[in-house]
This record gives sequence, C-alpha cells and structure tokens, in this order.
Amino acid sequence: MAGYRADDDYDYLFKVVLIGDSGVGKSNLLSRFTRNEFSLESKSTIGVEFATRSLNVDGKVIKAQIWDTAGQERYRAITSAYYRGAVGALLVYDVTRHSTFENVERWLRELRDHTDPNIVVMLIGNKSDLRHLVAVSTEDGKSFAEKESLYFMETSALEATNVDNAFAEVLTQIYRIVSKKAMETGEDGGASAVPSKGEKIDVSKDVSDVKKGGCCSS
Repeated sequence: MAGYRADDDYDYLFKVVLIGDSGVGKSNLLSRFTRNEFSLESKSTIGVEFATRSLNVDGKVIKAQIWDTAGQERYRAITSAYYRGAVGALLVYDVTRHSTFENVERWLRELRDHTDPNIVVMLIGNKSDLRHLVAVSTEDGKSFAEKESLYFMETSALEATNVDNAFAEVLTQIYRIVSKKAMETGEDGGASAVPSKGEKIDVSKDVSDVKKGGCCSS
C-alpha cells in the first residue's frame, strides 16, 4: 500500500519472544501489536507462530520479529530453537489467575538458561481490563520485576491498553544498548562500527555493561 516502506526496508531486526502459561493472552498481544486485532475465540497456539512489525526509534526503523509459542508442557521440546537469537522477551501472566503469576519464576529461569543473561525482559500482567477479577496486584507484579531486574507493565490486549507501549519499550531498550555499544567501539572508526542496513543484531555481545539496573532505576 502507498505510504508504507517495503517489508525489507529496515535498519535493525530484533527477535523478541513471548513466554508464559497457556491462556494468558500471548497470541492476542501479538495480534494486537502486529495487526491491531483481538479474538475472543482465540485457541491455544500449537507449535510456534511469529509476526513482524516495524517501529521508528530515534530515526531508525526497527523491525521486530515476535515469536509466540504454546504454553503447554507438551510443546517444550522446541525450547532451544525458540529462544535462539532472541534479544528481548515479554514474560506474560494473567492478572486474574494467580497460578500464572506463580509460574513466572520458572519461565524466567528457562529464559535465562537459553539466552544471554542480559536479554531485555519485560514482565507483563495481561487482562488488566478484568478489574473485578484481579488476583495479582500491581504491587506484586512490580515487586517481582524489581527483584529480578525486569521492566514491568500491565496490559489489556482486549482494550489495547499499553500493548504498543510494552513492545516499544522493549525494542527501544534493545536499540539503545546496541547503539551505545556501536558508539563506544566506533569512537575512532566512526560509522564503521554501526551494523549495515538490515543486519540482524546479536545483542548477546552488546549488553553486558548496560542492563544491570533493572526495571525502574532512573
């Protein structure tokens, strides 16, 4: 369509994974962010799906490749391939089901076992529109995020609340890590340290000195 950049016209490509229990709304977060769609009849994801969307950050076009997988145990064999190359993650729980929050620690442990320890991670409390059914308080979510040095946001895929903000924050933090490292390594060589257009970035080499402060440090 007119006015859109070509699909391969981007400056950076970042892989972001969605993780969390089945039924917490991962697929609807993905469809809301990438297609602005929501389905009340969404079925459990089988295997792996992914979609893309590009954002403008500091004048650069960042293409997000977002992967969504089934939360059920029987699909766990895909783990290592699913996480490979991921530089960001949204760890999702359902604010109306406390058990999904209790499992966040296990998901985080698995994520850290399969990715660089400095991957940019945001904890997401989804379904915030169901205020009368809330079983996990905002304070509990924030507290866990601070303890584990995660970013934190509550979202509603149904009402489109904070969905764009959550993805944009993760992508912006990844980009800042990459561009900061490029500037540091390119002080003498100028732009030579900046990846070529469209190159996929491996942040695992770029984040070690940045993301230790955690979610809410200034």
